[in-house]
Amino acid sequence: MATAGMSARPPFPPFTRDSAMQKVRLAEDAWNSRDAEKIALAYTIDSRWRNRSEFINGRNEVVSFLSRKWAKELNYRLIKELWAFVGNRIAVRFAYEWHDDSEHWYRSYGNENWEFGDDGLMASRFASINDVPILESERKYHWVLGRRPDDHPGLSDLGL
Repeated sequence: MATAGMSARPPFPPFTRDSAMQKVRLAEDAWNSRDAEKIALAYTIDSRWRNRSEFINGRNEVVSFLSRKWAKELNYRLIKELWAFVGNRIAVRFAYEWHDDSEHWYRSYGNENWEFGDDGLMASRFASINDVPILESERKYHWVLGRRPDDHPGLSDLGL
């Protein structure tokens, strides 16, 4: 993957447990910001994604995808947890809650596989995601939109 001229994004591979956990939390915080332009800078210019059944190629498509995503998935709140890591790869499990424009709530569960360049930019992201309809009263993520507080419960509190 080409990354010439791009800013480096620590922590860098090969990952340790601590640096992989830091990378996951940085990604979680960024996605909770819902700032597509800023988030896209963490990916290589020619990053490759599979998100559900959609295939995304390059940073411009990442921005378009994320903009569409958050126009549909309102009041989005995400938790990511490290599942495994080796070398320049990290596997993550996650859950997020959101509602559509008709106020129907969902909790989405999934797994992601990430691969990074030496500069810490993500070169590939492959995500599998399932949506579960929930009642608003079943929501578990109630923090103010943006970065999740450090003391908020994680996925294990969802019985995962």
